[in-house]
This record gives sequence, structure tokens and C-alpha cells, in this order.
Amino acid sequence: MTGLTGRRHSHTPVAILGAGLSGMSAAFHLRRAGLECRIFERLPKPGGHVVTVAERGYRFDCTGHLLHVADESIAALALDWIGPDHQWVDRRSVVWSHGRTTRYPFQANAYGLPPEVAKACVMGFIEAQGQDHGSLHDFEQFCLAKFGKGISDHFMIPYNTRLWGVAPKEISADWCQRFVPIPTLEDVVAGAVGVTDRELGYNTRFLYPTQGIGQLSDGLAAAVGDIELDRSVKRIDTGRQQLHFDDEQVSYDVLINTMPLPSLIDLCVDAEQGVIEAASKLRCTHLVYLDVALRSPCQKPYHWIYVPEARYPFYRVGCYSHFSAAMAPPGKACLYVELVDRQEPELKTLLPEVARGLLEMGLIDHPEAILFARVRRLDHAFVIFDHAYDASLAVVKGFLSRRKITTTGRYGGWNYSAMSDAIGFGRDAAAGATARLQEGAGR
Repeated sequence: MTGLTGRRHSHTPVAILGAGLSGMSAAFHLRRAGLECRIFERLPKPGGHVVTVAERGYRFDCTGHLLHVADESIAALALDWIGPDHQWVDRRSVVWSHGRTTRYPFQANAYGLPPEVAKACVMGFIEAQGQDHGSLHDFEQFCLAKFGKGISDHFMIPYNTRLWGVAPKEISADWCQRFVPIPTLEDVVAGAVGVTDRELGYNTRFLYPTQGIGQLSDGLAAAVGDIELDRSVKRIDTGRQQLHFDDEQVSYDVLINTMPLPSLIDLCVDAEQGVIEAASKLRCTHLVYLDVALRSPCQKPYHWIYVPEARYPFYRVGCYSHFSAAMAPPGKACLYVELVDRQEPELKTLLPEVARGLLEMGLIDHPEAILFARVRRLDHAFVIFDHAYDASLAVVKGFLSRRKITTTGRYGGWNYSAMSDAIGFGRDAAAGATARLQEGAGR
């Protein structure tokens, strides 16, 4: 059907915005249940940040996108989408500080640090345990209360400042309960004298496709079927339940959104001023990083390394070819280097500084080990849980709920979550859409 404007008019029971993991998972579960839906992606390729690119025999993901899976049902889905070409990998991650390599997480592994630093970390932890810290209003207070001054000063505060791009005082403590390991006193003491073999944290083991993490998205996209690529919605009339594209107007019964929340609200023509203002307060940081191809193997066996000290231009370095040897040509390696500065770098100036850091850390044996490097940018990296977060998110989600719009995923839900969560978010959104359609049919 074509209207007077020349655009097609159509209808779908469920419209999905975004073909990252959450959007594709929602479409997969809806179609597996026999329900009709359309999924729209503004980019020419599905997958969002879960993609792999190849150049000159090297393969690069969007930094360290690793699948940590605790839910067996999600693991089964992922394995089906990936196929047999995969491996389970036990984490090898360390911290580089004070010219030393120590085990991760820093807060439970002071062994190997200079003695005065190790003492400050252990004593600070002990002192913090005996104090009443009251309400913890920000992440810096959380660190001092949970880890003490030594661990906070030498790692938690400087590292997280570099990671988030804002001071920990600007961030609430609510985001970190699952993702920041909190050791026991026994863990701290054992880690300080080097007698522990206990691995802490949610990410001790991960699933990785042999050809890169994009293999997961490719397999899911194949299972989903039709995905409408290069389809950028121009405006959304939430009252009339209509999506407007350049060439088509699509009405829907249920809308599932996975695009970043502020971007969604920008498109809603009937969003109230209070909702627009709340959405403008939702903050996130983008990420600039380097993909680095090496002429030779990486000289250390680690999967990734945390770097808290300000003298380095990067806060984390990972090795794709240690996730899977197929990520680089035989006898060579490839890295990702996550930069502290969020500005577009001058590679000619930056690369020698990066090479010096990699050389100090023992990852390369000569600056000429770097064959080439590419500057990459992720426009949405980390949602910032600042002190306006809860109130702003409640206003935005309240508006969308009243319009019967499900918004989900890491950026659609505006949260800090893992790839396995994204798959689960899509599954749950599909279940909610199914219930809403059935409810509408029963009226």
C-alpha cells in the first residue's frame, strides 16, 4: 500500500529496532515461536559491537568481547549459533603496575608488588574492615570502604578513573556489585604472600569462537533469517505506534527497542519536554582503541592486562590471538589497546609511546614488532552511573512503559551487562511481546 507521500504503508505485529545480540535474540525467539516480526538495523551488517574484521590475515574484534556464560540455556543457544568451531578458555589476566606483573584481581593479589605497596594494601584492607562507613554515596567511597586506602590508591581509583573517563566520585556504587570482586581477609592475606590459586570474579572462564566473536553474531543472524539492514528509522510516533523511514511507514502492535535510550527519545516526536531533558542526562563514554598487528608472537601468555598508572596512554591491553590462534597468521599476534584519551589520536605520535609501554610490559621485544595499527572508536562503550542516573532513567522508562515500548539490551536498557545478558534480554523481551500480543488478541 502506498500513501500520498509515495511511501509504503505496512504493519507488523512486532517491530524490533537494532540487530545487536539483544535485538537478534528477540527476533530469534519470536520467530521460533511462530510469531511475525520485523527487525531493523541502521548499519549494513548485524551484530552491533559483536563483530570481527579481517585485514592482511589478522582478525580483530571490537576489543575484548568475550562470552562469559553462567546460564546453561543461554550457553546452549550460543553453542548452537557458533557451531563446533569454538573453545572454552580459562582466563589468564594480570595487572601491570610499579613495573611488576601481578595476578588479577589486584585487590586480592599484592604478592610481587614492592613490599611497601603490598603492606599498604594489606593493612588498608584490614583497617577498612573494622570501620563503620555508613551509607556509600559514590564509587570512591565504596572502594575505600570495601578495599581500604592502599588498594584504592594504587589501583581501584586510578584504574577506574581511566576506564570510565570520569572521577569515581561522580559514579554511584550501585553498578559494581556483580562486576567488582570483593575478597575476604583470607583472600587478601593469601594473595599477599603468594599462596593462593583461587580465581575471583565473574569472568574466570569464557566461550570463544575460533574465528573471532563475530562468528557468534553471524550464526545468530543466520538463525534469525530476514534482517533489514541499512534501515535507519527517522522518527517514531509512539501514540499512533508508527515507525517512519524514508521509504516506508510501519505500524506495529509491539515495539522492542535496543538502540541507545537517548537516541530513541530523540526520534520520538511525542516525547514530553521532561522526558527529553531526562534523556539528555543519561551519560555514557565512548572508547578509542587501537587494533595492533604484530610481526611476531606476543611475548607473554596473558589474555588481557590492566594498567592503572598514568604514565601509560592505555588502561588495558588484550591479545586476540591468545583467545584463538586463528586470529593471526602463524607465528604472529594481534592486540587491542584501549586508550585513556577519548580524542582521535595522532597515530604517528601515539604509536611510539604505545610501543614503549608494550616493550616495558614484555609483550613485544622490539618496537619494530608492530606491523600496523588501526584507530577504532566505539561511540557507546560504558554507561556512566552518575548521581542523576536513577532519576533520569526512571523518567525515560516510565514514558516508554506508558507507550507500551519494551527497551532492552546494554544500551536500550542503559546498563552495565555482559554479552550473555544481552542474549537473555532479547529472550525476555520476546516473551513479554508474546504476552502483550496474546493479551491484545483476548480483548
